[in-house]
Amino acid sequence: MCNSPIPVIVNPAAGRGRASNNIATLKSLLLANEIDHEIIESRFRGDIEKQLEMRVNAGAKNVIVAGGDGSVHEAVNGVMRARNSAALGVIPIGTGNDFAKACAMPPHWEDAAILLADRISSKAPDRRIDVGQMNDRYFANGAGIGFDAKVTLIAEKALLPIGDLAYLIAVFQAMWDGVITPKLRIDYDRQSYDGPMLLASINNGDWVGSMFQIAPMAKNDDGRLELVFAKPVTNWRLLCLLPKLMQGTHIGEPEIEHATIKRCNIFASAPVPSHLDGELQPMYSEFSIRIIESGLRLL
Repeated sequence: MCNSPIPVIVNPAAGRGRASNNIATLKSLLLANEIDHEIIESRFRGDIEKQLEMRVNAGAKNVIVAGGDGSVHEAVNGVMRARNSAALGVIPIGTGNDFAKACAMPPHWEDAAILLADRISSKAPDRRIDVGQMNDRYFANGAGIGFDAKVTLIAEKALLPIGDLAYLIAVFQAMWDGVITPKLRIDYDRQSYDGPMLLASINNGDWVGSMFQIAPMAKNDDGRLELVFAKPVTNWRLLCLLPKLMQGTHIGEPEIEHATIKRCNIFASAPVPSHLDGELQPMYSEFSIRIIESGLRLL
């Protein structure tokens, strides 16, 4: 029996529309490398997740997503929710591509596509990586509660793409609007922090928003999550910390706490904004977060 074509779900809006403009090039690259595939363009938010869950349940053993971190987020949730198992291939054609950085993928999407095609053709062994879970949703790269979620919200409302200079502009806008420091309690590894907080970031990968190396020690195949949280700071102090956050040298600063964990529970005094892989989530006041070791197979 012939194998079915590999579903390739493309988010045409990824990379500020770059994905849509390069579908023909992507198809040519895959055909040149003799990858039997089917291109499917996503139509709305959540479509990638539904498409992949449906196709994995129908028997697809390998699936590919072409897009940015939001597309990867949907793809991971689709694969993880499916009844059957499948390996996921990623072609990073978004703006920030934080997940691709964490997986040491080539920075240019064409090179990443050729490498992926070569791995499929040569039947290279799958790579196992960890997956995070917050409440009932999975995340590939990281979860954020507080200030970074507010930045994501501002950028999305302004129709700005997350990543690069646009994300930094959203940071300044969030500071101008006023930094809110909700009261949070974080329970982790028999420890607890209770008090006002700027943000809590739980990381499977090291980069956030394309330009902030929030957890430089993070590895997505070590069975651990990196918890980084910041106590309240003045706007001036936040401005001083920004370059350190971009260079990954902020760990050890007096306002920054870090712990390597497998799970944690976070309780807020009132519902607060949060994001998973840069995708905004409903307002919650309770967060249950854990790592699923080797939960995803990557092509």
